[in-house]
Formats: sequence, structure tokens, C-alpha cells
Amino acid sequence: MVAMTVELRNVEGTQAAMGWAGGHTMIVDRPAGKAGGMGLGFNGAQILALAIGGCFCNDLRYVADELSVVMDSISVTVTVELEGDPLIATSATMAVSCTLTDGSDPEPIVEKAKSSCMVSNSLARGIPVAIEMAG
Repeated sequence: MVAMTVELRNVEGTQAAMGWAGGHTMIVDRPAGKAGGMGLGFNGAQILALAIGGCFCNDLRYVADELSVVMDSISVTVTVELEGDPLIATSATMAVSCTLTDGSDPEPIVEKAKSSCMVSNSLARGIPVAIEMAG
């Protein structure tokens, strides 16, 4: 089993949070004027959409590398539908366009990436999320 841990802490002088994993950081905030938000970073729905699309972009590259072909370009658009109170994500749609440098059909790579994409496959299967007070 492999585990991945990220850390988040409040950003001094704001009500935003900074998250990090290794040497990579991102700011998490609410839109300006919403619950103290200043619009300094991504909100949860945006982060969810970025996780879905970002993971898929990486998997496209992994699959292409496995097959010894080179991706020329990748364009991914992710739309997350939200509803309810509390607000929850009810669906996500990803539109993918890509080209290979050799001009061959990228569809087999897209199909294989679908089967190996950790984020979209985890969400589709549903994962438990435990929220506990830290000691």
C-alpha cells in the first residue's frame, strides 16, 4: 500500500489556507466576500476538478510513455456539477483532446488512461473519508 499526505495551515493575516506536499504549494480560499474569503486561491470544487483533470493529464503521459509515443498536446476541460445543502459534487464531466507527434490516433491512449486514472476511478468507486480531531 502507498500513502500520500498533504499538510494545510492558515495563511497569516488571511482566512485562507496554504497546502503543501513536498516542495509544491497551493492556496485554498473562498471567493472574495464569502465567509471571510479573499479569493486568494482555489475553492474545494475547483481543487476537485483540478485533481480529476490533472491526474488524467499525467496518466495520458504515462500511457504514451509506456507505448513509446510522444504526446504533442493535451487539452482537458473538467466540469463538476454541484447541488444540495450541504453542497456536494454530484457528477463530473471531462472533455479530452490530444495529439501525438507521429500523427497517429490518440484514442487508444485515452481509453487506457481512463482505466488507470487514480482520481477518477477512486471517485467512481467511492472512498470513505474519515474526519478526526488531531491530538
